[in-house]
Amino acid sequence: MSRTTRHVASKVAIITGASRGIGRDTVLRLAARGVRTIFTYRSNRAEADAVVALTTDAGAPAIALQLDTSVTGSFDSFVARVREALDTMDADRFDFLVNNAGISSAASFIEGSEDELDTQFAVHFKAVFLLSQKLLPLMRDGGRIVNLSSGLARFAFPNRAVYGPIKAAVEALTRYMALELGPRRIAVNVVAPGAIATDFSGGMVRDNPQVNKAVADHTALGRAGLPQDVGPVIAALLSDDFGWVNAQRIEVAGGIHI
Repeated sequence: MSRTTRHVASKVAIITGASRGIGRDTVLRLAARGVRTIFTYRSNRAEADAVVALTTDAGAPAIALQLDTSVTGSFDSFVARVREALDTMDADRFDFLVNNAGISSAASFIEGSEDELDTQFAVHFKAVFLLSQKLLPLMRDGGRIVNLSSGLARFAFPNRAVYGPIKAAVEALTRYMALELGPRRIAVNVVAPGAIATDFSGGMVRDNPQVNKAVADHTALGRAGLPQDVGPVIAALLSDDFGWVNAQRIEVAGGIHI
């Protein structure tokens, strides 16, 4: 089988922050569709290896690469490692990029510090901007990018005065990316999850019954979200079925705060 034929038969995605939660579910959903993934993890190699094992069982093996997206100086070496991973997959380009990596913030406007602003900006905006930029030469024309935002970019919630506005900036960036990448037929959309029961924010929604109930009480569909509510949406956006959807914000939140 030629390399060109393999490109057509099996597409490749890059997903940041995918050893657990929404990213993990997205990797597994793509594997079920025959899409191979290069995904990143920050520190927990065991979790990453577990995801790789599941994708191997599904017949679309993934490759896990360590990356701290807050360290932008590491992006050039990361791109070099991506090239090596693509070569291992017998590919010279990738098709999809999902900018999922993120960290929580409980900072209010009154108490938010410059350090908190810098950290959140580095991970959620600067990394999305610069890493996408550096990966573009390796991306196939006609590919697709999904950035991750949050319901908190639409509605206000206590102690999210740093996190929410920076996610809103990601939504604006998505539209500019879609505009400028249009000549390469690369579509760029943003998915905004609601409150999801993962270990994000210290597992607050998942592990605190009071918080979980409060979320459910303010959600039209009557419960907090799960990673498996979001992963299929991201995977679908990367498919040909959504090829004419571009520069759109899709909130996956069960109707929270409507």
